[in-house]
Amino acid sequence: MKTSIFLISLVLIAGSIIYLVSRSVAVVNRENDEFELVWSDEFSYSGLPDPTKWDYDTEGNYAGWGNNESQYYTMADLDNASVTNGTLKITAQYEDYNEKQYTSARLMSKADWQYGRIEVSAKLPVGHGTWSAIWLMPGGWTFSDGNWPDIGEIDIMEHVGHDPGVIHASAHSKDYQWQKNTQKTATIHIPVVNESFHSYILDWTPDIMKAYVDDSLYFEYSNEGLGASKWPYDKPFYLILNLAVGGAWGSMMGIDSAAFPQTMEVDYVRVFKIKPD
Repeated sequence: MKTSIFLISLVLIAGSIIYLVSRSVAVVNRENDEFELVWSDEFSYSGLPDPTKWDYDTEGNYAGWGNNESQYYTMADLDNASVTNGTLKITAQYEDYNEKQYTSARLMSKADWQYGRIEVSAKLPVGHGTWSAIWLMPGGWTFSDGNWPDIGEIDIMEHVGHDPGVIHASAHSKDYQWQKNTQKTATIHIPVVNESFHSYILDWTPDIMKAYVDDSLYFEYSNEGLGASKWPYDKPFYLILNLAVGGAWGSMMGIDSAAFPQTMEVDYVRVFKIKPD
């Protein structure tokens, strides 16, 4: 019996070492002659998300903006945003809170970046009514800078639970937006997004943006050189991670309250800058 326990322990230790090495190798593979790591969160701690790196976006709870979603975004609540066992968990709960029926979290990075590669490894929920997203907005913007989406929005990943495995990447601007059905967008189907981690990646330069899932390129949008109404992506943007419930898109097939809680789990976030020539 002692021999069996010892062997099991060795297997577990070896597995942990392989996992840690694989994470390190992944970073090294991304850091090449073109890219250099400048910001990351590997979630190698426990508790609330690192307050030096993340803040909470709760403004939409009061301002009434957004997509008529059903959740209340909380601030520094472990039930909705926590780091355990090496991953960030953003969890939507079915509970009455401040006149809403659900709670969740919307994290935004305290840093912003202009161009480079942004990579987020995540496992996504598939319950009806969930709307998970990894996206970018301009740093420090206010409505005095212009209305949404005139100021620009980049969606690295959007996934709605009633359409499991279909991943969307989009770019929104004054001329290209979903209300007009003119947004620059593409989709890819990734099986069992809720059972395994995948890397959702944006490569962004002054001339083009590309989105990948793992190594599969599926979205490209080139700068047409026709001004900010089509390409407002020449300024720093910050990163947002959130799990919404319902809304104009998320609730198209209804919300299955019995499926909650639902979690978007994030293994790491890495930002790379483009090295000068």
